[in-house]
Amino acid sequence: MGLDVREMRLDETPLVIDYFHSSTPEHLEMLGVDPTRLPPREAWATIFNTLYGVEIEQRRGFFLIWLMDGDPIGFSSCDKIVFGAQANMHLHVTKPAERKRGIGTQCVRLSVEIYFQKLKIKQLFCEPNAFNVGPNRTLQRAGFKYVKTHMTVPGPLNFHQAVNRWLFEPPV
Repeated sequence: MGLDVREMRLDETPLVIDYFHSSTPEHLEMLGVDPTRLPPREAWATIFNTLYGVEIEQRRGFFLIWLMDGDPIGFSSCDKIVFGAQANMHLHVTKPAERKRGIGTQCVRLSVEIYFQKLKIKQLFCEPNAFNVGPNRTLQRAGFKYVKTHMTVPGPLNFHQAVNRWLFEPPV
């Protein structure tokens, strides 16, 4: 199995749009995503065009693609980026057949390396829905430390929910 994690190209961003727009309402609820907050496909493509037109130090978001044997199996993204300081990570295995196999943990570990290198951060946070077992286990296995559980609206696509805050800081 050839696993590769790299920066997502603009022409690959439809993977993100299709993933959310093609997910079932039940899957979106497990993610903590409110389907009424999904931008229309065309508007989302415009958002990506704008995002990719800005230097990395100024970006509000940064995306990685996860590939197995050259085929996309998922992606990770960062938002709430304070370049040189911290960011918040999100993770998604887009192929249901690849979930619960440990691939997410490997991809998260590789993603963390890229985020620290490209964004020059000192801390990386992740706040999955507290009741979504998969990403919480993945983060723990990937070396993140549990910080707390709290109620919040984690991002513009989300509804108010309980999330677990996880933190990754590289060893000193």
